[in-house]
Amino acid sequence: MSHFSRVRTQIVEKEYLLQAIKDLGFTCEEGDLKVTGFARQQVPVDLIIRLPLSYDIGFRKNGENYEIVTDWFGVRGIKREEFTSRLTQRYAYHVTRAKLESQGFALVEEQVQETGQIRLLLRRMS
Repeated sequence: MSHFSRVRTQIVEKEYLLQAIKDLGFTCEEGDLKVTGFARQQVPVDLIIRLPLSYDIGFRKNGENYEIVTDWFGVRGIKREEFTSRLTQRYAYHVTRAKLESQGFALVEEQVQETGQIRLLLRRMS
């Protein structure tokens, strides 16, 4: 019986996904990898976060988007909803900054609210 979950995301660009993973304090391997779950079942992935004393978290390109692939029953110390939410937020942060900076905006101020919401103040440089 497979315990693997596949969480669909709106993440499409690997560069910003890798930055988001790093922001969360993880290191990531790239390549032709496999994430292992219950009963040593394996699923191929493109990226993997290795976790000590836990099942690993993998990412696989599915069409245009990446999906998170892991056996959450064996992931220790990380809750699926919290991880997905924080990863998505950090990904959106990097995409937003990169897109706006490419349009001539520069970051003036960044504030992180008590709720975790990030407020960016950017100005277009002339």
